[in-house]
Amino acid sequence: MCDIWKERSSASLSAADLAALLPDLARLGTERVVLSGGEPLMHPDLFALVRPLREAGLGVTLLSSGLLLGRFAEEIARWVDDVVVSLDGPREAHDAIRRVPRAFEKLAEGVAAVKAAGPAVTVSGRCTVQRGNLPHLRATVAAAREIGLSRISFLAADVTSEAFNRPGGWSDEERAAVLPARADLPALAAEIDALEREQAAAFATGFVAESPEKLRERLLAHFAALLCEGPFPASRCNAPWVSAVVEADGTVRPCFFHSAYGNLRESSLPALLNGERALSFRRSLDVATDPTCLRCTCRLNLR
Repeated sequence: MCDIWKERSSASLSAADLAALLPDLARLGTERVVLSGGEPLMHPDLFALVRPLREAGLGVTLLSSGLLLGRFAEEIARWVDDVVVSLDGPREAHDAIRRVPRAFEKLAEGVAAVKAAGPAVTVSGRCTVQRGNLPHLRATVAAAREIGLSRISFLAADVTSEAFNRPGGWSDEERAAVLPARADLPALAAEIDALEREQAAAFATGFVAESPEKLRERLLAHFAALLCEGPFPASRCNAPWVSAVVEADGTVRPCFFHSAYGNLRESSLPALLNGERALSFRRSLDVATDPTCLRCTCRLNLR
């Protein structure tokens, strides 16, 4: 179950709206809510929204750039049990990609503040691999250790969808700035090979979340397919069957990338997730061949 609060507006779900949703979440067997964005910590009422979720016994995961963790460390420690921060590489690469002075330093300070305020809170990292950081996978693992993350995960940059606040998708210029070129693929392959050789313990312990084989599939094969250098890896994902995305305005989707089922302003969450539109979508969806699924960089496979 994923809820996204991008910004405060008259159309956004309120704390009262969310509290009213709790019986439906219980009826659906919801175990965890993931707060995404945008940057959730920029929402002025974030913790008023989160409080009823935690009081109802739901797990709460916060996805964050990490820049504001220090400011809200005490609130995070109280109301969140799992934080995933964006780590774009070692210090220089991270600052360049974030385009924020001292971004790496602020992230490190924020992680330390959250861990000090709430030792039980898990703080892990996610690196979105793109043209600007693909030579730095090994250095990213070292940076994750340096700032005290519990583990690091890698995924390919999404350059094909309108998800994550990109109505209209990517311009050719934006895509070219992020998508690796064909000439970059051998360097990416060599970096994954070196990571496998040098960080065997990190893979064995799960500090690097994906296996070397999974990294080759998620990164190298995915980028090669986008560049027409091979097929997309087969998709293994059950997101539409085990989760849903609820956007700030109440729009309900099967995942970040597929079309909406409807809106909470019009119907209840169980009715939307178990209505004919949703049932028909799931019956007809073949994630192994669907073009949207094949291009997806955020596949979910929960058991």
